[in-house]
Amino acid sequence: MTAWPFLHNRNAQKIVRSEGCYLYHADGSKILDACGGAIVTNVGHGRKEVADAVAKSTLNTGFVVPPWLTPEREALAERLTKHWLPEEMNHMHMTCGGSEGNEAAMKIAVQYQAAHGKHDKRKIVGRNVSYHGTTISTLAVGGHESRKTGLKHALQLHPSVEAPYLLRCTAANPKDHYVQQFIEIVEREDPATVAALIAEPITGASGGALEPPEGYWEEVSQYCREHDILIISDEVMTGFGRTGTRFGFEHFGFMPDIMVAGKGLAGGYAPITGVFSTDRVARQLALAGFDVMFHTYSAHPPACAAACKVLELLDEENLVAQVEPKGRKLKTKLQGAFSNHPHVAEIRGRGLLQAIELVENRDTLEPYDVQKRIGGKVANLSMEKGVCFYPGGNGIVKDVLVIGPPFTINDDQMDDLVRTLSEAVDEVTLH
Repeated sequence: MTAWPFLHNRNAQKIVRSEGCYLYHADGSKILDACGGAIVTNVGHGRKEVADAVAKSTLNTGFVVPPWLTPEREALAERLTKHWLPEEMNHMHMTCGGSEGNEAAMKIAVQYQAAHGKHDKRKIVGRNVSYHGTTISTLAVGGHESRKTGLKHALQLHPSVEAPYLLRCTAANPKDHYVQQFIEIVEREDPATVAALIAEPITGASGGALEPPEGYWEEVSQYCREHDILIISDEVMTGFGRTGTRFGFEHFGFMPDIMVAGKGLAGGYAPITGVFSTDRVARQLALAGFDVMFHTYSAHPPACAAACKVLELLDEENLVAQVEPKGRKLKTKLQGAFSNHPHVAEIRGRGLLQAIELVENRDTLEPYDVQKRIGGKVANLSMEKGVCFYPGGNGIVKDVLVIGPPFTINDDQMDDLVRTLSEAVDEVTLH
C-alpha cells in the first residue's frame, strides 16, 4: 500500500509543537504563523484551557450519536445563542468542516423550497471567484477552477455570477455593475428555478480578501427577498471575529437566511462547523417533516467542548474587539511597505483577514504568467525566513498572499511579518 502524498511527503514541513503565534520545528527553530494555518487559529496555539476542556469531555462522554444531547452540546448551543448568533438566527446544525457545512446549507435551501411545494426552485447560484469546499457539490458551485482539476467533466453546472473584484472593474459604478449582472443572470435562469445564492460576504483565499462595493449586499439581498431566493453566507473564514465583527455579513447591512461558519469556531483545536438558520427556514422544514441528516461525527462532544472554550476565551479576553484596531495597524504597516511597490497592485481586507495582490505591471495590472507561480515562490521564501503566509488565488485572481494571524498577535510580531513579506516580495519580483 502506498500512502497518499500528504501522509508521506518527505519535503513537507514537520512541526512538532506550537505555542502562541508560533510553530516549532524539532530543532527548536520557529515559524511565525501569519496566516493562522489556513485562516483558522484565533486564540493562539497551545492554549492549555482548550486542551483541558477536550480531555475532560473525552473522559466524560467520548462519542455520542449526534441526535442525543450531552452537556458539551448543550453548553455550546447556549453560548452560541446567548453571546454570538444574531437573534434572528437561533437554529443550528453541526458538521465537521466547511465543505460539509456548505453542502448541508445547499441541501437545506433546496428542502426549504420543496417544503413550499416549489420543486422547480432547485438551482444554487455561485460566484466566479469563490471557494465553498471540496465535495463534488461544493466544488461545482464554487469558483476555484484549479481545484476542479480532473473533476470538471463530472461536476454539475451551476449558474455563476461575477464576484466583486474592484481592482479590475472598469465600470463607472461598480456596485450597479455587479448587482445588475447578478440580476441579469438570475432572470436568464428564471427566478422561479433559483433556490439560493451562496457567497462569502468578503471573498477569502480564492480572491484574497475581496470586499464588495458599498450597497452591493443590500441590493442583492432585497432582490433575493422579492423572489424568495435564500442567501447562504459562507462565513467559514470570516466568522467568529476574523474581520472585526462577530460575522462578516454584519459589515454590510443584510441578514442571510443560512450561515455557515467554522474555522474560528474552535480555533483549530477541533474539527467543527456550524450551519445556522433563521426561523423562516427552520420552521418551514419542521412543518414539512423534513430532516437535516447528520454525519457520524457531527457535534462530537470533545469538539463542542473545544469550541465552547475557544468562544469563552474570545469573550473573556475581549479578543474580537482587538481585531479591528490591530487590523488597521497591520494595514498601515503593509501600506508603508508596499504602497509604491511596482509589483504590488493592492493591499486589501478587513480586520485580520488581509491580502496583497502581486502583478507583473502595477500600472497596467498585467498579471504574472500563472506558470511562474510568483505567489507560491514568495510564500516559500517567506517560510524559509521564518514566517508563514497563505498563497491564494483561483486563476482569475492569480497571485495573492493572504494574511490571517491569531488575534493575539502583537506589534513586534506584526513588524516581523511585514518585514519578512517585504523582503520576500522584493527578492522574488525585483531580482
